[in-house]
Amino acid sequence: MNGIHDLGGMQGFGPVVTEPNEPPFHEPWEGRVLGMVRAVLYTRAWKIDLFRYHQEVLPARTYLDVSYYHRWLLSISRTAVEKGLVTDSEIQAGHAQGPGVPVERTLTADVLAATGVIRAPFGRPAPREARFQPGDRVRTRNFHPIGHTRLPRYARDKVGTIERVHGCHAYPDAVVATGEEDPQWLYTVVFEAAALWGDNADPTLRVSIDAFEPYLEPA
Repeated sequence: MNGIHDLGGMQGFGPVVTEPNEPPFHEPWEGRVLGMVRAVLYTRAWKIDLFRYHQEVLPARTYLDVSYYHRWLLSISRTAVEKGLVTDSEIQAGHAQGPGVPVERTLTADVLAATGVIRAPFGRPAPREARFQPGDRVRTRNFHPIGHTRLPRYARDKVGTIERVHGCHAYPDAVVATGEEDPQWLYTVVFEAAALWGDNADPTLRVSIDAFEPYLEPA
């Protein structure tokens, strides 16, 4: 979808200002939010694409005014209510008001210590042969979906070259729209800067994005 969150940023907000020696967390609660997000994703109650989408639909003023982990907290709260894991009144009260909802898996300290990671394999069986191969010239689609997508606006309707084929993965657009994974081939596509931003772009710059097959057509 088009919005203030757009992948890659938006023009008109000035240069990106970096914070020297920036800490991983500015407040202790931010670390707890990270822990909550990882624990909930481990349960398989929902996928990361829905978590991203619920940040994208935040009002523009809210998205810009709150911090990075505050957006995470707003997203996980909304999704948990929609999935029936908690109620609005429980969030307001700050504690459970009834028995917990059963989940598929629970992330415990023992599980985390034994595995070290909590992410399942990303690859999915291929439903068909890949349409493109490294070296192929492709054009990204010029579309403006109302739901979730991983194709940034600045890279739409642009010509680039397939650099790598990453196999099949769950298609984020479908995960949010239908709840189904609808596996699609994923490619790294490389663009010359001029193809994205015109002749005044840095001629030494090349930009790569990972793009799903439905985003692409032969150039």
